[in-house]
Amino acid sequence: MTNATDHQRHQMYSSSLANGMLVLNSFKVDEPALSNGELSIRTGLSKASISRITYTLCELGFLSYAPQERRYRLGSATLTIGYPLLGSLWIRQFARPFMQELANRSRGSVSLGLRDRSNMVYIETCRGHDAIAFRPDIGGVLPICSTAMGRAWLAGVPPELREQTLEYIRIEQPEVWTRHQQALQTSLSDYATQGFCISSGDWQQDVHAVAVPMRLAIDGETLVFNCGVRARLLSTKSLQDDFGPRLVQMVRKIEADYGAALRQNTEAARP
Repeated sequence: MTNATDHQRHQMYSSSLANGMLVLNSFKVDEPALSNGELSIRTGLSKASISRITYTLCELGFLSYAPQERRYRLGSATLTIGYPLLGSLWIRQFARPFMQELANRSRGSVSLGLRDRSNMVYIETCRGHDAIAFRPDIGGVLPICSTAMGRAWLAGVPPELREQTLEYIRIEQPEVWTRHQQALQTSLSDYATQGFCISSGDWQQDVHAVAVPMRLAIDGETLVFNCGVRARLLSTKSLQDDFGPRLVQMVRKIEADYGAALRQNTEAARP
């Protein structure tokens, strides 16, 4: 992984496309509507550039404009871009019954995620609770360094990719690296001995989580399962002694059954 400056110097780098993606990435769950001025501040682009980009994105359906608010929202075309990825990940449907069983047992949420640069993104989730304040959802983003899912991803990928990712975080997010460096190193050591990583309130203070990476690559990606539970319902010791091993067992079972199903489908497709 190279840093942003290295990418920008490459002769194949398209600044116009990158600026459009910057605009789209500016919208968040708690900030679904933004004005041109707000987008200019968030991206560092001039208001004139923002106006051209938002007009183009509206024409293509990636943004919609509300005249009364004088603000933009993400358009339906953003969903059509992501759907082929989600639809092609058959592991989501395959793993769902296993995930729901553990979610019910833990009274928490069991999710499946993959990496996006220095973050993890949920691609499937099952809940065993009704807590409105704790509802992971598909498309939700969480940081690598402070979460069990992110730490498990780092533990599960080849050393070269791990170091590239950590170097990116050191350069682009030095305060994050300083804050979580020690806990991250502890998590990596824990994975080597226990097969799972834990985050006890490091990301959300009232949530404890445990995570396990898949050893079976899916479309070339290392996917990670996690189990998150409200801290008042489950202690760190319970994660360590009970649900960590349960999650490892669940992931190994999914890997074995999914791999067998893939082999069976491949053999059935042969002439």
